[in-house]
Amino acid sequence: MTLAAPETDGRIQLRGVRAPKPLLSREAERGLSARQLELLDELETQLLREGLAELTMAEIAGRVGCSLRTLYGIAPSKDELLLTVVDRRLHRIGRAAIEKLDASKSPLDSLRAYLRTANEAVQPETAVMSVDLVRVAGASRLFDAHEAYLTAVTQNLLDLAVEQGQIPTVDTAAVAHVLAGLGREFARSEVADVAVASPKDTADAISELILQGLLAQR
Repeated sequence: MTLAAPETDGRIQLRGVRAPKPLLSREAERGLSARQLELLDELETQLLREGLAELTMAEIAGRVGCSLRTLYGIAPSKDELLLTVVDRRLHRIGRAAIEKLDASKSPLDSLRAYLRTANEAVQPETAVMSVDLVRVAGASRLFDAHEAYLTAVTQNLLDLAVEQGQIPTVDTAAVAHVLAGLGREFARSEVADVAVASPKDTADAISELILQGLLAQR
């Protein structure tokens, strides 16, 4: 069964794969003020740099220089505010990664470009955010949902590579699970501390080893 096909805009169309529903809907985001949108960007920077989970909403408002009312206009609680910031970041990176799916290239080349862009989510500072969000209810489910989407996209492309004879028949679900989990694995603080390269560079390098190994088996 074909799982992906060229689309008229030059990108590969993924079938049966849906991105996680944003915590902040497009309609809700359009309803935010310019200042609130700026605050979401500021909060992302703060969350990546030093964490915010231990602060109260009042302390967060003081740190970014806004009123409590302005923050509560974005989300009804601190946990939901922080999750919204993270979810917005992951969706932005995910959209950039999907833009790399070029139907004029081979499935594996598209997968390589997709994974390299998706791994932007695990830059070195992500370790700070990951540790900080352990305290936030719902954070694990949020990360799991985005990783499940990454896995599904990866398996789609691997299935297409098998279908087109680019790689031999393999357990694409298992390979996709490994590839999709590399970034999150190397962003863990205990792993990031011993790795020579950054989490992204390490995940990119190991992804390439796996992809080259699949090609070598033809």
